[in-house]
Amino acid sequence: MKTKDNKSVIYWLLSGCLLIFIMVIVGGITRLTDSGLSISNYKLITGTIPPIGDQEWHEAFELYKQYPEYQKLNSHFTIDDFKSIYFWEWFHRLIGRIIGLVFIFPFIYFLIRKQLTKATIKKCIVLLGLGGFQGFLGWYMVKSGLVDMPDVSHFRLAAHLITAFITFAATLWVALDLIYPDRKPTNKPMRNIIGIGYLVLVLQIIYGAFVAGLKAGLLHNHWPLMNEGQFIHFSAYVLEPFYKNLIENPSGIQFVHRTIAYLVVFAIGLIWWKSKKFNLTALQQKGINSLILLVFVQFALGVFTILLQVPLWLGIAHQIGAFFLLSAMTFTLHRFTK
Repeated sequence: MKTKDNKSVIYWLLSGCLLIFIMVIVGGITRLTDSGLSISNYKLITGTIPPIGDQEWHEAFELYKQYPEYQKLNSHFTIDDFKSIYFWEWFHRLIGRIIGLVFIFPFIYFLIRKQLTKATIKKCIVLLGLGGFQGFLGWYMVKSGLVDMPDVSHFRLAAHLITAFITFAATLWVALDLIYPDRKPTNKPMRNIIGIGYLVLVLQIIYGAFVAGLKAGLLHNHWPLMNEGQFIHFSAYVLEPFYKNLIENPSGIQFVHRTIAYLVVFAIGLIWWKSKKFNLTALQQKGINSLILLVFVQFALGVFTILLQVPLWLGIAHQIGAFFLLSAMTFTLHRFTK
């Protein structure tokens, strides 16, 4: 009998992190190529295989024609155009299925082999719940774009994206628990300030999803000020009551996203400055250093994404940067907590 919570379990959890990372990147490509509404139904088993042959492709295309995206935006599409957007949505869903299989079957195997401690079993059940909820949110998001307007709700998109990030972070945290089983006293001052920075970063990721959902990155392609040299600019209209401008107005949402970016830089700078008061371990110092490096790379990517009006490659790079930054923040918080 192998020892519990062994290297095989760690590799399993880290492979799950990698797959979630890939899924989020493919999801970003799906969004930026406007492919997310190309598949209007959900078939858990049969949907694993894309249409084969002209007849099946014709049926899939005819189904697509019944919904607003084709009727209001893509009525000029040929079946070849349809195939190009179908691929990314199908691939995105395929990776989701693979993640489910990669998690469930090894989990059952480790349970049968009694290679998991009770604490790890409980954590994995939470991860399983998060994964299932993430899948539900994906379909719930798609449904919002199949009714009247050919756009998904930016609120549902944000829920779908942030749940993916949280699932990734939680999986990484469980893996780190097993990689570093030795416990040490918690550095509460640093843990608290990193925790605050973590919350600011999560809020920024949510607003990044808002920007993506409303295509707000195509507006105000100037920096550091918005259009007409203004610090805040609401384009042609202002919503009432005012708070709606911060969650529904594309210009207002871009303004908030820009502003929180400065807060993220400030928070990580504060983490670095506060850390100078403590004797850090090598891993803690590496975590802090990675945060400083990644936050400036991510900030630069954000600026150029706005200035260049969100080219596909740069939009994806910016999303990858957010993923790396959250990974570094998770690692750093873990090293100051346990």
